[in-house]
Amino acid sequence: MLIRVLCCLLVALSARSLAAVEDRVTLPQFRLLVVLSLEGPAKLVVLADRLGVNPSTAMRMVDRLIAAGLADRQVNPDNRRETVLRLTTEGRRIVEDVTSQRRKEIATIVERLDPSQRAALIGALAAFTEAGGEPAVPDEDSELYPLGWSDMGPRPGR
Repeated sequence: MLIRVLCCLLVALSARSLAAVEDRVTLPQFRLLVVLSLEGPAKLVVLADRLGVNPSTAMRMVDRLIAAGLADRQVNPDNRRETVLRLTTEGRRIVEDVTSQRRKEIATIVERLDPSQRAALIGALAAFTEAGGEPAVPDEDSELYPLGWSDMGPRPGR
């Protein structure tokens, strides 16, 4: 029951936050934009791995994002024989806008909870995050990226 409730809420939040850009970006394409936003320029095989898709699927997503002006290719500064993919200014703006909308919706939901429910939710989400193998949530005064993750340094494969 808990899994079903969480899945329904997360899907609804994702769909509502993407509503303003759904004519330009699908959910899988948005995931790719988020990976580029968090990790910076990346090779296609790295993106495919992060998204759990095969490289040909990632290439089709990338081609559509490039055609829409949301991503572009550039020569890898570390190896001039390779290209990497990166966000354009417009791609970054879409990630920030969708993320901002999602945060507003989550804030509205959290504001409906009484203080004891909020405290219980924080504890449950911290445990859920830890069980999922994610880093601990940073302090409120930590430097944050647009999506709320702290600067953990470069990730492998970049």
